Amino acid sequence: MAAPMVKQEIIEGEVIESHEEEKEREHFARIINAFKCYKPFSLRRVDDAVKHFNALPQRHKDLVPNFLDHLTTIRECIEQNDSIIRLIIQDAEHIFENKQNMAKNGGDIKALVPLVSDLDKVKTTLKQFVRDWSEAGEHERKACYEPVIHEIEARFPKEFVDTSGVHILVPGAGLGRLAFELARRGYNCQGNEWSLFMLFSSNFVLNKCKSMDTHTLHPWVHQWTNNMTNEDQTEAITFPDIDTSTIPENVQFSMAAGDFLEVYQDPETWDCLATVFFIDTAHNIIAYIETIYKILKPGGYWVNLGPLLYHYSDMPNEMSIELSYDEVKRVIEQIGFVFEKEEKNVKSTYTQSLNSMLHYTYDSVFFVVKKPS
Repeated sequence: MAAPMVKQEIIEGEVIESHEEEKEREHFARIINAFKCYKPFSLRRVDDAVKHFNALPQRHKDLVPNFLDHLTTIRECIEQNDSIIRLIIQDAEHIFENKQNMAKNGGDIKALVPLVSDLDKVKTTLKQFVRDWSEAGEHERKACYEPVIHEIEARFPKEFVDTSGVHILVPGAGLGRLAFELARRGYNCQGNEWSLFMLFSSNFVLNKCKSMDTHTLHPWVHQWTNNMTNEDQTEAITFPDIDTSTIPENVQFSMAAGDFLEVYQDPETWDCLATVFFIDTAHNIIAYIETIYKILKPGGYWVNLGPLLYHYSDMPNEMSIELSYDEVKRVIEQIGFVFEKEEKNVKSTYTQSLNSMLHYTYDSVFFVVKKPS
């Protein structure tokens, strides 16, 4: 599952084993179909709202005369979102060299019905554009990315280090903004991401968006509750908020597709790992910590910020080991890391609308640990 090399981004991956090809094709096609089904799936929700409104007594309808007009605006926002989605997936087959794979069982593949969870992930991905690539997400980036960048710059300062010789890995890179910011500062950087939703979208931003604020999304249009005003639900954002071509020519910047534990097995390869809201995506967080220690060079640093959501907790038929932070810290130290910095109760949010009446705030942990020389 590899992409052609480009200047700003490379999407790489392991060669699919023959006995896994069919499963991989089906997964790929299901994600593509989820993107394609975004519009009819979303409009069905609007149709339900119209039906419920029409069932009201006339005296109730008269009290909210603009309700149907608002639903019309929501339809227009969904149409706009869909136009961006079509751009995101239009060359996905070529990006991941799956065109041939997709064609092998074309009729069957196209009939694959996306899961409801897949359709929800499409909507989540739209909100990720806010966090990573819009001016509206600057407050989240300042809270979550800037502390990590600051610590890396402090330990690999441009004044004393050839930054182009420093190799940084960003697992769980999402849409790639943190990895991009590190590369923009002169560090060789690779982002790693497992989700095809994120990989398709990061490729679009990093390789296809050639100027600032050229595209418009309505990321909150599916947020039907806790709206102070109708306009909060239909608010537009533009992206990207930065020129994505501003990477020094001597810097290597790439994105690698695949499971972190499978892709990264070569020991003592990286000078630094930067993880934000990542370590709790593991089935077994101890395996993540072991791998991070293994692939870091002696004297290398691991910089982390995030809570412990444990994505697979209570998910049917999924293994999940949930440790408290005290236990995680003990494992980190027992494996061999030395803590250099630790901050608790770091206030951070994730794809939150500033105008919503409901906010989730995490008391995240921020730490810097070193692999002894």
